[in-house]
Amino acid sequence: MGGPNLEVFKFGMYILFPIGTMYYFGTNLDGKFTVPDFWPKEGQTHKIPYEREEIQKELARLKAQRQQARRLREAEEANQAAAEGRGS
Repeated sequence: MGGPNLEVFKFGMYILFPIGTMYYFGTNLDGKFTVPDFWPKEGQTHKIPYEREEIQKELARLKAQRQQARRLREAEEANQAAAEGRGS
């Protein structure tokens, strides 16, 4: 059909294509496939508290934050109720 030259060409492609692909994707990975500033810096991430005092401070902060959100939500609900009462 194709002769020996076609077989040599096909064999060369079978060998060189995977090697070329591995060479392209395997060299200079940092230059080709990295996104600058993808991972957050150390100061931008959460710091997990391990000491008892740090845990207590964090719990107090979360509790205060939750209470503040609750106060705002209740004030908004009261304003909506007052507005509905006046609108009727």
